Amino acid sequence: MPPAEPLPNTPEFTVSELSQSLKRTVEDTYGHVRVRGEISGFRGAHSSGHCYFALKDESAKIEAVIWKGVHGRMRFKPQEGLEVIATGKLTTYPGSSKYQIVIEALEPAGIGALMALMEERKKKLAAEGLFDEARKQLLPWLPEVIGVVTSPTGAVIRDILHRLEDRFPRHVLVWPVKVQGEGSAEQVAAAIRGFNALPEGGRIPRPDVLIVARGGGSLEDLWSFNEEIVVRAAAESMIPLISAVGHETDITLIDFVADKRAPTPTAAAEMAVPVRSELFVEVADLARRTRAYWQRAHESRRSELRAAARALPAAGDLLAIPRQRLDSASSALPRGLKANTHAHFRRFTAASSKLTLRVLHGQVAQAGHRLTVCGERLGLSARSLLRQRRDRFAGLEVRLRASRLSNAQAQRNAIARQRERTQRLSERAGRALITLLQRLDARVEASGKLLSALSYRGVLARGFALVRDEAGHPLHSADSVGPNARIAIEFADGRVGATADADRTEPTPKRAQPKPAAQEAKPAPKRVAKPVDQGSLF
Repeated sequence: MPPAEPLPNTPEFTVSELSQSLKRTVEDTYGHVRVRGEISGFRGAHSSGHCYFALKDESAKIEAVIWKGVHGRMRFKPQEGLEVIATGKLTTYPGSSKYQIVIEALEPAGIGALMALMEERKKKLAAEGLFDEARKQLLPWLPEVIGVVTSPTGAVIRDILHRLEDRFPRHVLVWPVKVQGEGSAEQVAAAIRGFNALPEGGRIPRPDVLIVARGGGSLEDLWSFNEEIVVRAAAESMIPLISAVGHETDITLIDFVADKRAPTPTAAAEMAVPVRSELFVEVADLARRTRAYWQRAHESRRSELRAAARALPAAGDLLAIPRQRLDSASSALPRGLKANTHAHFRRFTAASSKLTLRVLHGQVAQAGHRLTVCGERLGLSARSLLRQRRDRFAGLEVRLRASRLSNAQAQRNAIARQRERTQRLSERAGRALITLLQRLDARVEASGKLLSALSYRGVLARGFALVRDEAGHPLHSADSVGPNARIAIEFADGRVGATADADRTEPTPKRAQPKPAAQEAKPAPKRVAKPVDQGSLF
């Protein structure tokens, strides 16, 4: 059975027109929607910065996309397998004939999703060793400067300042930050890194201990202190850090990485400094105990000195034996002096007997002979050294002359080789220039032929004609020619003037062309069936 002929009044759509019509219908019907589902197929941001994944439940799935700029501003980032509530608008992707949701905001679906995300992040950071006790630092016993990272308008900073005033007033530096909402995590991390970046002995004193504090709240309110950027900044802090976020029952990830966790901001102030009155009492007690110990030690040494004085013998008994030795030595001293004098006299007499006039003349003659011999040897050595230096310089002169001649010959050879190479390169450049000119001539000739083939005059030569209006503009349709309008018809061999007929039939309907991208949003015009016959041009 032959197929049924299409109805003449049925409008025709191109694929692009149909896709754009469906796109407008979906976007107008579902402008903004909130969709709850589980993230599936998320593998991180694309190289372009956009994120592509799907939202699914037990029986359906919808494609989702987050553009790069929106993803950068999101406080809550998408993660695989997390149940979320997405806010955005539905649209279609004509390239693959599918619909998708363009997400503008993303939030976790309830406390359970946040707890699951927190546990997953806790396992990841613990695997990196950020929660190890070995990494934690000891708090200073009495810090000079305390840095506080918190909101400057809340009750937390007042509680901390009042508690420090009661216990031990210290210099406090407050870094004001947002503790809740978008951008709060980045501000807290920047404050921790900013305190650590202060130089020692600078205009702004560097804190000895940091307190990161916030009042109580829900899990969503405290979520900024579970962000990875805050946890890593606290782990990198070289200043001991006390975490005082929420109440005693509130647990955040910064508590695990901090050097000390305080259940409340007030408790953090108590951990930071001791009680000054208790220190005064303790110092007074230590002073009293030190004074009593000194008195007891002084009395003990005095008793020991008295006992030692009673045990010492009398002064006469101690000096009796040394006095006897002195008397014995004084009696033996004259005899020793006489014996020493006689011994020195004998040694002097023996030495003087050897120093006669003939011996001195012999020693002078011997020294003169040695001086003469040394002079002769010195002259021979000088002449020999001079001869050696002269021979050496003559040899160096011969070698220098030979090397200069060989170097000159080598340079002449090198110049000849470079001249030959330059000649060869000039010949190659001439041949290359000729080849290039031939190629360019061929391209110009081919372009001329292509221009002749694409020119409308070639079409006129094949029997067609070009119709222009009085201004010389080409006419593309019969609708653009009014009744009794003057027109010019250009043939291959010349032009002919003509006047349009007032009575003319309707022109043949043209096939709908695809609209440009700038006109896609305009509604499609209604189609009207027109007669098929061509009609007369004149």
